Amino acid sequence: MAENFWSNVTVKMASAFATPIALTGITKADPGEASHAGSDPSDGDYVLITADGMISVDDRVFRVDNQAAGTFELEAEDTTNYEVFTAGTFSVITFGHNFGTFREVNASGGEANFEDTSTIHTSQQTQAPVSQTPFTIQFTSKWDVADSALVAAKVYSDAKTQTAFMVQFATGQRMLCYGYINTGLIPGGSAQGLVTTPVTLTVSTAITTYTT
Repeated sequence: MAENFWSNVTVKMASAFATPIALTGITKADPGEASHAGSDPSDGDYVLITADGMISVDDRVFRVDNQAAGTFELEAEDTTNYEVFTAGTFSVITFGHNFGTFREVNASGGEANFEDTSTIHTSQQTQAPVSQTPFTIQFTSKWDVADSALVAAKVYSDAKTQTAFMVQFATGQRMLCYGYINTGLIPGGSAQGLVTTPVTLTVSTAITTYTT
């Protein structure tokens, strides 16, 4: 089993999304196959999927695999038990912003929210999970207003728009997600210490992971 460490980690943010292309279907299969009538992506491309009906893939990032004319697979994504697709799009992502200033990482969220399902017929209370809290990663970054990735992050933050992210570890394992980034580039720290600033990523949909 590969061990991952917060060392030699690459953190990238999207710099561009290609014009969305309409999807005509996504199969319920392992892996799910998307069909479309527009220009084909290439194997290895990362795409943002939007979907009505099959909400389990909506606003998620996937890697393209086994591309053929008018179809491609959502690499390693088992959609067998997902909802029925009705409409959607895909956009090829360019991950052009590469962060090089992050020092500390703290993740939170993803816990289940439970609803009380108790009845009057027993003395035992019961509950069931109905949703999850948003997944959040907070980075402590060096404060550098000349850093292009930090400046781009503030543009997304000020516009309150979502974008795509990729975290890749030295083992090659990676996590992809789509969400909001928040930073005011406010300098902080302590006397004689390094000037830092918080950068927070909040994801409201499922993450996608790959082993390589």
